[in-house]
Amino acid sequence: MTSVLHDPRFRAFASDNYAGIHPEILEAIGAANGGHQIAYGEDAYTERLQAVIREHFGERAEAFPVFNGTGANVTGLQSMLPRWGAVVAASTAHINTDENGAPERIGGIKILTVDSPDGKLTPELVDRQAWGWGDEHRAQPLVVSITQSTEVGTVYSPDEIRALADHAHAHGMRLHMDGSRLSNAAAALGVPLRAITTDAGVDVLSYGGTKNGLLLGELIVVLDPAASDGLVYLRKMNMQLASKMRFLSAQFIELLSNDLWQRSAAHANTMAARLRAGLEASIADGSAPGLAFTQSTDANAVFATVPAAAAARLHEAFRFYDWDISTGEVRWMCSWDTTEDDVDAFIDGIRAELASSV
Repeated sequence: MTSVLHDPRFRAFASDNYAGIHPEILEAIGAANGGHQIAYGEDAYTERLQAVIREHFGERAEAFPVFNGTGANVTGLQSMLPRWGAVVAASTAHINTDENGAPERIGGIKILTVDSPDGKLTPELVDRQAWGWGDEHRAQPLVVSITQSTEVGTVYSPDEIRALADHAHAHGMRLHMDGSRLSNAAAALGVPLRAITTDAGVDVLSYGGTKNGLLLGELIVVLDPAASDGLVYLRKMNMQLASKMRFLSAQFIELLSNDLWQRSAAHANTMAARLRAGLEASIADGSAPGLAFTQSTDANAVFATVPAAAAARLHEAFRFYDWDISTGEVRWMCSWDTTEDDVDAFIDGIRAELASSV
């Protein structure tokens, strides 16, 4: 019998990756167990997944399950680019800041970055790097990559994505989306998944599951077959081909059925809104001195600045990330299993530490 090595009551606000497996996902994994299924994707669950993906993303969509988000981004982008191609992305993009050089070292991909205060690209910002075609001395900008929701918690509207897609396509470029929190963005906007992907002109998508209740696994979803080539080979080369793929696929079938993706993401967003509202009230009544917000709370992340001494003491009771130590900016993230009591206890803790720092 396996011993329980952690306190199941522990809650953190560092990342939605900290949360466990949603019970419905765990049940789906169990249901997919038993007997034999052909390995490496020739199983009934991966075949069914393709139909489910087309229901959500359109008739041309094809899904390639992989192990993690870095693998999805690197492999997907590789399939969109020749060896001389480059990707235009916000400087805050996960592919630039949090993938430890994997796009460059594993993918051989040059990333051309643009500063963006809210983490979002615009056609005008893209143009700062979208130039030099035909210049043999410059990596050729052939893909624009955006994150939805962004690394700083903001969300692109369908119109904003469409404007980027049209601009990229007019330049002969393609649009890639890192959708590790795509479900949160769609739930926040109240739109189906295809409204901010296929219908908005996205060509290739990394669709996240781990942050929304899965055990592990992400999908590369090719929305325009003309935008991607060689994924069946690249996935293997990049060590992202699962032998027992049925268990990855079964999770996504469950996530995308019965609106589980929407229910889980909407709950996380609601908890972040509760945290934001509670702290706004605390600022208004003077019980949270030194606290200020740095970004809009569009989905399930709250960004704020906190005095260093208060943040250090708060870290002793709650796990969260220091986003920018130089400015005192922190990130507080809510998950599918965050409760109202979790949020209220965190608000009380923040208020207590801020009050004691005055």
